Amino acid sequence: MAENKKKSSSEWPRHRFQILWAMLTNSYLAGFSKGQIYQGQLKKLCVPGLNCYSCPGALGSCPIGALQATLGSWDFKLAFYVGGFLMFVGGLIGRFVCGWLCPFGLIQDLLHKIPFPKKLRTFRGDKLLRKLKYVILLVFVILLPLFLVDILGQGAPWFCKLICPAGTLEGGVPLVLLNNTFHSAIGWLYAWKNVILVATILLSILIYRPFCKYVCPLGAVYALFNPISMFRYRVDEDKCIHCGKCAHVCKMNVDPVKNANSTECIRCGLCKKACPTDAISSGFGIKTGRKAEDEVLRQKS
Repeated sequence: MAENKKKSSSEWPRHRFQILWAMLTNSYLAGFSKGQIYQGQLKKLCVPGLNCYSCPGALGSCPIGALQATLGSWDFKLAFYVGGFLMFVGGLIGRFVCGWLCPFGLIQDLLHKIPFPKKLRTFRGDKLLRKLKYVILLVFVILLPLFLVDILGQGAPWFCKLICPAGTLEGGVPLVLLNNTFHSAIGWLYAWKNVILVATILLSILIYRPFCKYVCPLGAVYALFNPISMFRYRVDEDKCIHCGKCAHVCKMNVDPVKNANSTECIRCGLCKKACPTDAISSGFGIKTGRKAEDEVLRQKS
């Protein structure tokens, strides 16, 4: 029993992968030494997670920043590329990106490990507040860049400009510290973004991934694909003993038995590790729902 408990509580294999991915996608070390943004050819490609374009080490572009930029411009080819990229990644792995490939998700994971007298697992209004990320996606990422444009018809990246704490942490703060030319950009907007960043950091210690749960528009995009993505979770009803351990360990407050491919599931795998009967499986091509039931009946007959 003690061995199973140790296995179910270990998240460091996933964290090591997250750290490795974050280092690979932010490996432009010259950017940190010079306080400059990488402008090479790789910057035209999107990375799956929320990784700020303005981070000095970033080699690729953030999908949300790219989506806002293309929606507010006349370059429809790029808009199709970004939209296609999001649909491809979402349809392939869904919110696996959130759990394994997002640098800001990693930062929240590590912040939540900081000891605190009482962690807040849930609260009144939690479920309703989780709808906020869809509102932010619709308003700040899609509608405002489309319709609130300048005299040339160009929209602005409103989510990045007004909300995104990842951009402040990965891009804004390092650039201001490393490059004197950015000091003139310090003003009320920079101060406001730092207030949001500090609030996000403090809340991440108390609540598991508050930005992912309530704010992140990229998480909202991938969440829409979770129920239909090729990478899926499945609970074997013949093995499941309904002990509730999977739901208990889930930090996103998902019950895999009720909905193994919930829009809130970030595919972290804790439920699989906690299951005493190995009833939970994941992978590509896993049958779920009626197809899985028909397959089981066919094999039994």
